[in-house]
Amino acid sequence: MSAQDLVLNIAVNLGRLSKWAMEGKSDRIKQFILDTQNYLDQLENTPKSLKFKPTYTSFKRKFEELKKSEPNKVWAEDALTWANILTHRAKLA
Repeated sequence: MSAQDLVLNIAVNLGRLSKWAMEGKSDRIKQFILDTQNYLDQLENTPKSLKFKPTYTSFKRKFEELKKSEPNKVWAEDALTWANILTHRAKLA
């Protein structure tokens, strides 16, 4: 899978995670955190453009924070924000 496809898959998952955080669906959140981590692991070994690397580095830090935090409204907003950022920056990947 290309870097762009992986980034878009991560963005879609983050949108879903945001929705489920607002709805309190913790089982779905756990499942999609693992799925998103799988995409992120694949992206780690996929060639990325230099223009995308700062976004990638920032997102990896934020995703680690999200994984360690309890989902709530702020968590959902952060996930949705990153879904939007990654959707727009996927072209750079």
